[in-house]
Amino acid sequence: MGSFSIWHWLIVLVIVMLVFGTKKLRNVGQDLGGAVKGFKDGMKEANADKPADAAQPTQQVSGETIDVEVKEKTKS
Repeated sequence: MGSFSIWHWLIVLVIVMLVFGTKKLRNVGQDLGGAVKGFKDGMKEANADKPADAAQPTQQVSGETIDVEVKEKTKS
């Protein structure tokens, strides 16, 4: 029940190619690649739109722990 050998994966690949055909698999690959490229471009664009001040935190964390007590909110 360990990992599959290369022969198992080759047999699965052949069966998938027989069921779907190479044209359908090529189209799926192109669609997936285009979606990944669009996502990367969108992330680059979103990071470029941020001002430089937003990337730098304005407050410094001192590393102190603040103990607080939580009270249950009551309906008025």
